[in-house]
Amino acid sequence: MTAPRPIALSCGDPSGIGTELAIQARQALAGEVPFFWIGDPAHLPPGTAHAVIAAPEAAAGVAAEVLPVLAHPFPHPAPPGRPDLRNAAAVIAVLERAVALVQAGAASALCTLPISKKVLKDGADFAYPGHTEFLAHLAGVERVVMMLACPELRVVPATIHIALSEVPRALTPALLEETIRITEAGLIRDCGIARPRIVVAGLNPHAGEGGVMGREELDWIAPLVARLAAEGMAISGPLPPDTMFHKAARARYDVAVCMYHDQALIPIKTVDFDGGVNVTLGLPFIRTSPDHGTAFDIAGQGIANPTSLVAALRMAQQMAAARGM
Repeated sequence: MTAPRPIALSCGDPSGIGTELAIQARQALAGEVPFFWIGDPAHLPPGTAHAVIAAPEAAAGVAAEVLPVLAHPFPHPAPPGRPDLRNAAAVIAVLERAVALVQAGAASALCTLPISKKVLKDGADFAYPGHTEFLAHLAGVERVVMMLACPELRVVPATIHIALSEVPRALTPALLEETIRITEAGLIRDCGIARPRIVVAGLNPHAGEGGVMGREELDWIAPLVARLAAEGMAISGPLPPDTMFHKAARARYDVAVCMYHDQALIPIKTVDFDGGVNVTLGLPFIRTSPDHGTAFDIAGQGIANPTSLVAALRMAQQMAAARGM
């Protein structure tokens, strides 16, 4: 049997906690999940057990306790907690290189360590709101979906990083339908769920309570859900958001499609704060990420928690297996 292709792990901002998390994840996984880190070896803490590899396939020959490194030189040092705008272009270049490797089949999936959107914008005029939008651009995809996942819950926000006051205008029937369809296709292809059970949250308190607290549910959300169900989709809703996330309710569905950022992220961060994984659905390749930021304030102190990264790498491996990679 052919050995599974390794996962490409992009370095993110090298002054954040990503570098130390990569080392911790390698030690925690002990070779269970094959991956290699793309970044500058000079940014690794002194004494880090690592091996510079010439190509991704060489990662398989590296000892389990040693970090395989596909070297990508950066122009400047990266002291923990002190991001350097002059490294911004190299952070972007690492992402481009990682995507190229995955698209070429040299890696089975992409796992991304956290970037600083402000550093990239100020240092390299980065024109994208974040990782997700940039990866969609590199893949030539117009629309992708962010899913947050842990063993107990999967959630998808239909609108993401916008003010709450903008949600009712941004949340259109076309947007919600596209979000639901991408979510269903992603769970079938990447999670091995033949017929995903989807629940849709209401926008308003009590899902509008018959129009007393808002009419979006009556006017178009419920008809949209009914139409998709008539097509054969295993979908229900809109449901009152405050009754969707207790343990018994979660057992009745595979994914919850929510209307806005906090409606989706508050429950998953409550259920599994450390182990949540950010997954991008709708890309032609697999992408996962730990569900946290660069944490410049604790970088280099040895207190960063690798749980989310370990979960992200494991999930990438499972998704690759579901795709037969």
